[in-house]
Amino acid sequence: MRLVLILSMAEEDTSAEDYPTEIHDYLSAFENSLRSVDEMLKTMMSVSRNELLQKLDPLEQAKLDLVSAYTLNSMFWVYLATQGVNPKEHPVKQEIDRIRIYMNRVKEITDKKMAAKLDKGAASRFVRNALWEAKPEKGSKSSNKGKRKK
Repeated sequence: MRLVLILSMAEEDTSAEDYPTEIHDYLSAFENSLRSVDEMLKTMMSVSRNELLQKLDPLEQAKLDLVSAYTLNSMFWVYLATQGVNPKEHPVKQEIDRIRIYMNRVKEITDKKMAAKLDKGAASRFVRNALWEAKPEKGSKSSNKGKRKK
């Protein structure tokens, strides 16, 4: 019992002195972010990858793969930074850039799918009806000889 009390008192003393109080908010935000990432990973890991991929179309599968690769490489980036290694000089930067290129390609494909399709028939009717037609002069023969007037 006494050992537990001493350990808890030691934790309180060291936790208050481990870091400057100015960065407490940053550390709290970091801790919250880690919890959020942990919850998302638990959710993703609760379903088998094959089961998840069967429910998705190929484009959604590509998005999932890219997000997974980007997340893992970003976590490795953070790990390198915590170990004192400059991640900008590590091959992980090139890998993240490569993944971003593919993410942009997938976004372009998605945007093309979402783009409005042109209905050529409706467009030609719109243009035909929007154009001004001169009324034929009285007494002259018009080129609209065979057309019925509405």
